[in-house]
Amino acid sequence: MKLVVVAAGLSVPSSTRLLADRLAEATRTSLGDAEVRVIEVRELATAIANHLVTGFPGPALADAIDAVTEADGLIAVTPVFSASYSGLFKSFFDLIDNTALAGKPVLIAATGGTARHSLALEHAMRPLFAYLRALVVPTAVYAASEDWGAEGTARTDDLPRRIERAGAELADLMESRARTRRPADEAVVPFAQQLAALRTG
Repeated sequence: MKLVVVAAGLSVPSSTRLLADRLAEATRTSLGDAEVRVIEVRELATAIANHLVTGFPGPALADAIDAVTEADGLIAVTPVFSASYSGLFKSFFDLIDNTALAGKPVLIAATGGTARHSLALEHAMRPLFAYLRALVVPTAVYAASEDWGAEGTARTDDLPRRIERAGAELADLMESRARTRRPADEAVVPFAQQLAALRTG
């Protein structure tokens, strides 16, 4: 199973990357085993800008896009600015073909300085991936500054429990999708090829 994590944090160290790593670990734990690759969008910023104006991706950007489109599951994490995802995050996904994520399990998450930005997951990120026809897990994870180390309330889980639940949901969707794929030995044989085999037999 290939799990790709897209982290759009702008600083080093980054709370966005920290959340991305914890979500990846929770998903891998639920899967039992998975190949995990993290794409730091910040490192591709110049290549993304060049691609947007020239239409040609550099090798590193092309490799990142291929990794996202070939993944069995995707974790997408962005910082929130002005109640929406970052421009860099959006620019990266603008370069993904709008059919490449169809049916792909995706876990969305975000970080921000205040809990007031948490609805960005529902009014910005979820519609973006719905447009791309991805299969977004029910639990979206938002981490405000005060969530790190907090115990939560009676109405909301604490951050570790939300991370664990979201990771388990993504793992379930990845495994379910893998089970429904047609095995290679059951591939559909074109009708003309079947007729040719009958004639030679």
